[in-house]
Amino acid sequence: MRNHSAAYLILVTLLCLTALAGCVKPTLPADPEATQPPYRPPTLLPSAAPPTATPNAPTAASPANCSDVLAFRSDLTIPDGTVVAPGSTMDKRWEIENTGTCNWNENYTLRLIAGPALGSAEQQPLFPARAGSRAEIRILFTAPDETGPYRSAWQAHNPAGTPFGDPIYIDILVQP
Repeated sequence: MRNHSAAYLILVTLLCLTALAGCVKPTLPADPEATQPPYRPPTLLPSAAPPTATPNAPTAASPANCSDVLAFRSDLTIPDGTVVAPGSTMDKRWEIENTGTCNWNENYTLRLIAGPALGSAEQQPLFPARAGSRAEIRILFTAPDETGPYRSAWQAHNPAGTPFGDPIYIDILVQP
């Protein structure tokens, strides 16, 4: 019986390797030792397509009628009137608070509204923040080569492009 079982396994293996639709156990003469039902491959069911997100759609956390408000709290680095060397790199950070009822996501931006960009992109991502939370905004600037006073002002914009909240700014004096 051992040789019969080995031949049976080889036959099943060959059929499994060559079958495109799955493995089907061939029917052989009744074997008194066989007590299991024939093998049936599992049926694969098509999976449902994942839901697609609608850009800028309101969520339960940010309803369509929520309010966008940014409140300036403090300069964390580079206080107003700081003297900097021409061409120097500045790491400016502000502490702000989302005092509105909208949660800010990746569709919110910070945009230059007045003054020079000081080497930065004129539109920056706004740090995502839940309503009622505080956050830190950071922009890297480069001081101009010409001496003098400079102020670069920025304001938050919601996904519709509407400005909101307190403007924030960097105010420096470039001197050699």
